[in-house]
Amino acid sequence: MEVLENCQIILEAGKTTTEKALQLFDALETVNLDFMLGRWQGSGLHTAHPMDGLLEASNWYGKEFINPETVHPLLFLNPQGEIIKVAPQPLAMKWALNMPGIKSDFMKPFLGLTSTLLKTEESQARLRMMDYRGQVSATMIYDYLPINDTFRKVDDNTVLGVMDFKESPQPFFFVLKRDSAE
Repeated sequence: MEVLENCQIILEAGKTTTEKALQLFDALETVNLDFMLGRWQGSGLHTAHPMDGLLEASNWYGKEFINPETVHPLLFLNPQGEIIKVAPQPLAMKWALNMPGIKSDFMKPFLGLTSTLLKTEESQARLRMMDYRGQVSATMIYDYLPINDTFRKVDDNTVLGVMDFKESPQPFFFVLKRDSAE
């Protein structure tokens, strides 16, 4: 019960330290592949990671898991408010880690345009059960990036995700809530 109370406090605040986020992640229940199926709305959990705020600045919507072989890891809202699927780009990941100004209000229109230009209907990831931090849980593996996103259960409609990016020593945390409009 204490884990869930701490979890709610951290998630409501929307920020914490990397150490506390890892402690919370490790205390949460693992999830299987079927649990992750469907469309999820996302938000960042800020831990002083270089990517904190980037997804929100670019109108990130979340992720969609059709089946273990068909995953859309990046859903964004276009200027008309429609959900679009976007192909992840290795160069964009490098920029996100090395250019803190990319999250500024000035760059928001550019980020939105970029998302629209990278629109795709092709699956860009897979879902597998993998060991991360000593527990086996559902993990999304990007097709073209050295990134794994592992998920742990907060409740029946919420997961805490951690992005393990080979080029970043610090994990990036985010929250997914099951899309009720689906």
